Order: sequence, then C-alpha cells, then structure tokens
Amino acid sequence: MKLRLLAAVLMLGFVESSWAQSSENRRQDIEIATDAGSSANSFTVLGATPRQEELVRAQIQVMQPDVYPQRIIFVRHWKYVETARIFQLHVPAGYTSAMFSHLASRTVFIDADRYVSDDSLGYWLAHELGHLAAHSASESEADKAARGLRARLKNERKTSAN
Repeated sequence: MKLRLLAAVLMLGFVESSWAQSSENRRQDIEIATDAGSSANSFTVLGATPRQEELVRAQIQVMQPDVYPQRIIFVRHWKYVETARIFQLHVPAGYTSAMFSHLASRTVFIDADRYVSDDSLGYWLAHELGHLAAHSASESEADKAARGLRARLKNERKTSAN
C-alpha cells in the first residue's frame, strides 16, 4: 500500500518533504506558507482549461480564504478515481465526489469530467478550502468553515449582477 501511495505522489509530480512532522508543526507551516503567499495567484492550477483556471483564481480571490491551496489539479475521471482510491478517500454510501483535498500537501483534486457549472465549482471549492482552513477531514467542520467563503461568493454575484 505504501508503494502505491509513493507511486501516486511521484506520478502527480510532488513529494511531501516532511512526513514526520507533528500536527502542531504542520499547522505552523501552513500559517507561515499562508502569510508568505497570501495572494490568490500563489498557487498552481494544473490540467485546467484557460477558462477554468481563470474562474478558479477569480473565485478564490473573491473568497479570500485563510489558507490557500498549494495546487489545484483538474484530472480526467479515470485518474481522479484512481487518485481517490490511492489516497483512501472515504465517501458515504450513496454519495459521489467531484473533488477532494489532500491536507498534507494542500492539494485540491477536481474531477474535470464531472465539472458541471461555474456556480457549483465555486460552491464545492469553498468546501474544499474549508477542509484546508479547518485542517480536518471532517465534512461538518469543512462546511462550517466554508459558510463564510460561500457568502462572499454570493455577495460578489449579487454585486456584479447590479
């Protein structure tokens, strides 16, 4: 299993350099990284069309999360399913997942084949940013952290519609 995880990490082009850090040290690293690169352009978007990348960057700029992702990766469905399996993503029975976050690397994976609309992308991206802000895999904590981000997106839509 560890070999599969290592292969997935190398395949996606990144390696977490500090496997043995405690959660307290990891939180400090996240805060330092967030302070050092607090602009919406301080993360990498891979596999997206130019329009998707522009949309993701604009939505994150509006949301102004406390913790920014290091990378957002749009992947084809088959690769998304394989990556979710390798990272042991747990989805409740009867539910599906269009994106998920890997907390240790602050990476958000998006199933490019299930990307539905601009509004849904922002809604679910706020949820994934909630996971990063809470530094927790808990869905309820992510939703709680995402409320403010979703409100900012909603206010922006109202303002630009007027």
